[in-house]
Amino acid sequence: MRLTYAAFVLLGLLWGSNFIYMKWAAAFIDPAQITLLRVLFGFLPLALVAWRMGVIERRQLRHVPHFLAMAALATAFYYFAIAKGTALLPSGVAGVLGGSIALFTTLATLLFLRTERLNGLMAAGVAMGFAGIVLIARPWEGAANTIDIAGVFWMLGAAIILGVSYVYVRRFLSPLNLPPLALATWQTGLALLLLLLLTDRSGMARILQDWHAAAGVAVGLGILGTGTAFLIYYFLLQELGAVAASGATYITPVVALIIGWGAGEQVGPPELAAVTLILVSIAMLQIGRQRAVQGTPPSMADATRR
Repeated sequence: MRLTYAAFVLLGLLWGSNFIYMKWAAAFIDPAQITLLRVLFGFLPLALVAWRMGVIERRQLRHVPHFLAMAALATAFYYFAIAKGTALLPSGVAGVLGGSIALFTTLATLLFLRTERLNGLMAAGVAMGFAGIVLIARPWEGAANTIDIAGVFWMLGAAIILGVSYVYVRRFLSPLNLPPLALATWQTGLALLLLLLLTDRSGMARILQDWHAAAGVAVGLGILGTGTAFLIYYFLLQELGAVAASGATYITPVVALIIGWGAGEQVGPPELAAVTLILVSIAMLQIGRQRAVQGTPPSMADATRR
């Protein structure tokens, strides 16, 4: 059990540290190139473990259209959007906004899945999450605002697309009962192919001018923050279940904010209040969804948990 909770904390630390690595890299290469390197180095450990465990099978090829949709949206575009947003924002602020994924996942399931029902606690959680987003964006400051609103929209776009992709997984991939490691390997592998085709790689060697940035992208963002984080997450899914495993999102924005503060970024009352609101909203959404599942008939509750 100690190993399980150590893995839980490690996952939150890995996810939370991703933003500072993207910020370092953004000084030398563009977001598309950051995304390409992230997926490349994230794919390597996934492919190695998937090969050793024998989870990739030829019969899975018939599901490639679904894998490709997830690769394009939930990997290539999602990682590009957060790299773009992080390039425009302080890394801590980007990390706090990244914590809003649970909010948009809930909205997507309510809109597109009939198994989900909104209750009062979930509605309050959604409202509180949006209050946290508005507080950190501070649109009322106008031209004096130090927060780049375009960066905020890129981060929210990433959260929205990941929320919609969750619905896609529930609708099309969960019924296939494929090993999660196989899904992650197909998804990142196909995303890597797409990015290799679409990314302008000229000038990408500039990242080598700074070993912190280069190691941050290859090791921190790719091998650890993507490939290893996937493996830890699937371990936690088996040990704790989906709801408990997703609780690592509580740690992520806090870690990102602390690292940003340590790197010299300004962390004031608005940032602290925003991260508090978003964390509380995540808790309310998870508790509300658990209550909704407990209040549904067994057959519908089973469908909701998938």
